[in-house]
Amino acid sequence: MQWIESVCNKFSKYLGIFIAFLLIIMMINVAFDALNRYLLNSNSVALQEMEWHLFSVIILLGLSYTLSEEGHVRVDILYANFSAKKQVIINMVGVITFVLPLSLLVAFGSLGFVKEAYIFMEQSGDPGGLPYRFIIKGLIPTAFFILIFMSAGYFARNYNHLKRLNSRPES
Repeated sequence: MQWIESVCNKFSKYLGIFIAFLLIIMMINVAFDALNRYLLNSNSVALQEMEWHLFSVIILLGLSYTLSEEGHVRVDILYANFSAKKQVIINMVGVITFVLPLSLLVAFGSLGFVKEAYIFMEQSGDPGGLPYRFIIKGLIPTAFFILIFMSAGYFARNYNHLKRLNSRPES
């Protein structure tokens, strides 16, 4: 389990760097679009669509990064008062009970959606919009498969922590 935790931690580090890079790209895109619209009185549908495409990528990949960094939503008022042992057990049960079933459902459930977009070479319905919408739609199952992978690392981290807690002598 130690190597699973290690691989997922390393992947999480690179995922965080990639997301930070995408945030910078999105900020530049939004700034350029706003300047273009308000200073030059010009409008670009492609730039506006690129904003929500980048935002979608950041949110979808951010799910996994947030889990690995313990930034997910919990009832911290209760959780903070629990012992370390209860916290890791809650984390492990949460992964098995909530994260994995939902991730599997979305990952496999969205494959047909992506396949259909690819077969029809779906593109923006707006003139001047972005082509190849299947790429952004393809990120939905990809992001949830990554979340499944990162959940395994999160579970392994908590399992390893539980083993360390159980191996400590009682004082």
